[in-house]
Amino acid sequence: MLNLLHSRSLPVFTAVLALSTATALAEDASGRSGWDAALEQLKVMHTAPGLEVKLFASEPKVRNPTNMDVDHRGRVWITEGVNYRVWQKWGKIRPAGDRIVILEDTDGDGIADKETTFYQGPEINAALGICVLGNKVIVSCAPKVFVFTDADGDDKADGPPQVLFNGIGGVDHDHAIHAFVFGPDGKLYFNYGNEGKRIGDPAGKALTDLDGNEVAANGRPYRQGMAFRCNPDGSGIETLAWNFRNPYEVAVDSFGRLWQSDNDDDGNEGVRINFLTEFGNYGYTDEMTGAGWGDAWNKAARKGVPAKEKVQYEWHQHDPGVVPDLLHTGGGSPTGICIYEGNLLPELFRNQIVHCDAGPRVVRAYPVVPSGAGYAATAENILTSDDNWFRPCDVCVAPDGALYVADWNDAGVGGHYMADQKYEIMTGRVYRVAPTGNKPAIPHPDFKSAAGCVEALQSPNQETRYLAWTELNRMQGKAKKDLERLSKNSNPRMRARALPLLARIEGNADSAIEAGLRDADPEVRCAALRTARSLKLDLTVYLKASVKDSSPSVRRECAVALRHNKSSGAPDLWAELASQFDGQDRWYLEALGIGADGQWDSFLDAWLNKVGDGWNGPAGREIVWRSRAHKTPGLLVKIITDKDTPEKSREHFFRSLDFVAGPEKDAALLQLLTSSNTK
Repeated sequence: MLNLLHSRSLPVFTAVLALSTATALAEDASGRSGWDAALEQLKVMHTAPGLEVKLFASEPKVRNPTNMDVDHRGRVWITEGVNYRVWQKWGKIRPAGDRIVILEDTDGDGIADKETTFYQGPEINAALGICVLGNKVIVSCAPKVFVFTDADGDDKADGPPQVLFNGIGGVDHDHAIHAFVFGPDGKLYFNYGNEGKRIGDPAGKALTDLDGNEVAANGRPYRQGMAFRCNPDGSGIETLAWNFRNPYEVAVDSFGRLWQSDNDDDGNEGVRINFLTEFGNYGYTDEMTGAGWGDAWNKAARKGVPAKEKVQYEWHQHDPGVVPDLLHTGGGSPTGICIYEGNLLPELFRNQIVHCDAGPRVVRAYPVVPSGAGYAATAENILTSDDNWFRPCDVCVAPDGALYVADWNDAGVGGHYMADQKYEIMTGRVYRVAPTGNKPAIPHPDFKSAAGCVEALQSPNQETRYLAWTELNRMQGKAKKDLERLSKNSNPRMRARALPLLARIEGNADSAIEAGLRDADPEVRCAALRTARSLKLDLTVYLKASVKDSSPSVRRECAVALRHNKSSGAPDLWAELASQFDGQDRWYLEALGIGADGQWDSFLDAWLNKVGDGWNGPAGREIVWRSRAHKTPGLLVKIITDKDTPEKSREHFFRSLDFVAGPEKDAALLQLLTSSNTK
C-alpha cells in the first residue's frame, strides 16, 4: 500500500503479473478475512527477543489502513484506503467515501472493542497521512491538506474541514503528500514524494517559502520529493530538504533532528534511510540538469566499477552538493517511521528510528551512533511475518510506550493495485508490540498544572507532548521552575525538550540558549543552536562560542546556521569551521557547502586568507571541489593540472566544474585545453 502505495522497489513485471491474477487473488482473500483468520495469521509473526505481538483490531473494524496516529488516550486513529487509487476509475468500492476511524480499547484488555467513524467522505479517499493534535486532526490527501476540528469532543468532525494547503500534485498517487508530525519547536513537519510537485495556499495559489523561493519542484533550486516545516496555522513554510524520490514520512526527535526513509527506483535495491541536514540536496536527480542516474552509472560500469557501487550513483553520492545517505537497506517499499523515545521496549530500541518496510514485511529499528559530523546505523528487526499478506504501513508510539503497527494486509504493496477488491472480505490489521506479558496502561496526565504538563512532556507519545507543550508555552513564566528542573534531567532528550520552551518564556531566550550551549551532551548543544535559529535571534554571539566546539555535529549545525547569514562576521566564522575540516568527513563538507550557499565568494576568500598556501592539501582540495565561488574554476585547474594529482582523482575534480558557470569557468576550460595540447 502507501509506500506500499509508493511505487515499489519491486520489478515492474511484478505489478503486471499481479494484475493478470487479480481475480484469483481476490478469491484467495475470502479465507483470510475476519478476527479468527487474523489470529491464525498472527501465529506466523516473529518479534525481537523480549517482545510479543498481539492483535489489536482487524476487519470489519478497519479495512486497508493507509496511515495511523495514536492519541494521548491510547486510541488508534486510522485513515482507510478502501477506495484505493485505480479502482476509482471503475466505480468506488465504498461510494460514501473512505473513513477516518477511531479504534478504542475501553476495557483495557488490549483489544479494540469500540469503533467510531470520525469522518467519512470521498475527499479523503486513501489519505496518506493523519496527525491528531488536541481537537485538530490534520489529514493529507492530495491535492489538499485538511484540518478537521472536534471542538465539542464527541469524536465527530464538527463539519467540513478547513483547507490548510492546496494545489499539491499526486492526486490518486502514492508519491504525494504524507503525514504531519509535531516538532519540539512547536512547529509542524511533513514531506511529499516526487509527484507532489508543489504546495499552494488554501486557494491553490503558489506559496513562497521563508527563503524567498516558490515551493515547487522546478529546479529553482528544489527538485523531486521535499521535506518542510511550518507554523501550526500553515504560515512560515520552509523547504528543509529536497531531491528525494518518495520519503513516506519525516520523523523528528527531541533534539530537533530529522529522519526519513526514501524509496528507490523500482527494482534497483537502493532503499535508503536519511538523516536530514537542513537545506540539503539528497541527490535523486542531477542538481543542475534534473537528469536521472542511469547514464552516469552506465559510464562507471563500463569502466569496471562493481555492481555493488550502483546505489552510490543512484543517489548521486559522488556529486558535490549531495548530502550522504545514512544507510542503504536494499530492495523494499518503505512506509511509516517514528522515533521511539520511550522506556518500555528493550534498550536496543530506545531512542532509535523505528520504521516499516512493506516489501520485505518488516518493522525495523536503525540504531545510530555518531560518525564525524553525521551518523552510522545498523538495522535490527522488531517484527516480521511469514505471511506474505503482512504489509506494515505505519508505526506509532502509544502513551504507555507500546508500539502500534498498522497493516495494509494485501498480496502486494500497493503500486496502484490491491488484491482484496471485495468490500465484504477486505482486510486490515492493527497490532500492539510490547514486552512479553505487558498489559496496556494509559497514563492520565494533569494538563492543568505546570508540574503535570512537564511530566506529560516526557511522554513517548506525540499528542501527549503536543498538549503539554501547548499548555506550557501558554503558561510562560508560571512554568519556568518546573521546566528548569526538567532542563537538569539526567536524560539529554528531556533536557532538549525543556530548552525550546524555556527559550520562549519572555525575556529568557538568551539564558536558556546559553545554558543549552554549555550542556555536556553535544546533541543538546545542537538543539540550542536550532532553537536560536527558530526564534530568529542574532546568531553571531552563539556561533562565536561554538565554532571551535569539540563535537563535529555542533560545528555542522554552526555551518548550517550561517546559511544566508549576512552579518559582517559570517565569512570569518565559516573560515574557522572550514579550517577544521579533516578532508574525509562528507557530512561536515556538505554542511560547509550549505552554510556558504549564496555567499561563496566572501566565504571562500575568508578561508583562503586564513589558510594561505595551505589550501592545496587533501582537505583544502575537497573544500574547493565543493565550492561554487568565482575563484573555484581556477583553483580546480591548478588541482587537475598538478603533476602530483593522481590520475584517478582528476575525474572527481572535473565533475566539480559541472556545478559552476560564468567566464571564469570558460577561462578554466580554455586553460585545461591549452595545457592538454602542450603536453
